[in-house]
Amino acid sequence: MSNVIPRPVISLLSDKLPDLETHASLDSLFMYADAPGEVPEGSKPVKVQEWLNRTNKISEQPLKILGKLLEKYIELPDADTIPSYDNFERTQYQKSIDFKNSLIEILGKYGLTYIQGGFISNGGSLPSQSLQSLIQQKNIPAINLEFERALKNVDLQPLEAVSAACNILESVCKVFIEEEKLNVPAKQDLRNLWKTVATALNFDPSQLQDDDLKKIISGMLSVVDGISAFRTHGSSAHGQGKIMYKPKPRHARFAVNSAHSLALFVLETWNENKLN
Repeated sequence: MSNVIPRPVISLLSDKLPDLETHASLDSLFMYADAPGEVPEGSKPVKVQEWLNRTNKISEQPLKILGKLLEKYIELPDADTIPSYDNFERTQYQKSIDFKNSLIEILGKYGLTYIQGGFISNGGSLPSQSLQSLIQQKNIPAINLEFERALKNVDLQPLEAVSAACNILESVCKVFIEEEKLNVPAKQDLRNLWKTVATALNFDPSQLQDDDLKKIISGMLSVVDGISAFRTHGSSAHGQGKIMYKPKPRHARFAVNSAHSLALFVLETWNENKLN
């Protein structure tokens, strides 16, 4: 998966940042993000475009720089937490809000996810983005922490991402069991936690008429087993022997997206059952 800043993102920043920053503040912002090279000459739009293009060409981690550039805009404070301000400041704040919304939308189109603290992950699929929304709705800090850890480390530390992916599933299962007041399995590993949740949510292939859907539901336990074993043998959650297994980012991304899809299915089914 590409690690460069997409061209449309560069175009958006070149168009909008000049309205929000002075020459001096642009220089400060890019320096804060460790953008490479000297300050480009020219107008503000030219400066932004040139610096971002250079970042893609020179930097080993362009998305890391992008994350720091966007931090102040995506993590804007709520308007009611800001002291009273004049009409000019109010207008600038609204421009920043509009810019933030545009950023989130265009990042999503290219499979990118902003993570609090100035990180951009390209490990976030549509299931990951939907899961993030549900986690935030339920306000479960432990799961949100593992979600961010998984996406943040897919490319830089795949072992950490695999561990976090499994932890997300375990946490979702534990929260469901606790809130639904179910009997906690004697052995609280992922496989047994999943069995308890699957039974309660009636993930029973025999109850389905669609043969293709039956195959998918039947395969969920295999995926759970695979993710659990992956963490045991390949992640940072356990010590390893003389032979060190090193999953590549694509392996970690596959494990993370699989875990996110399962966790999303659990939460969506749980919500649907509450409505019925």
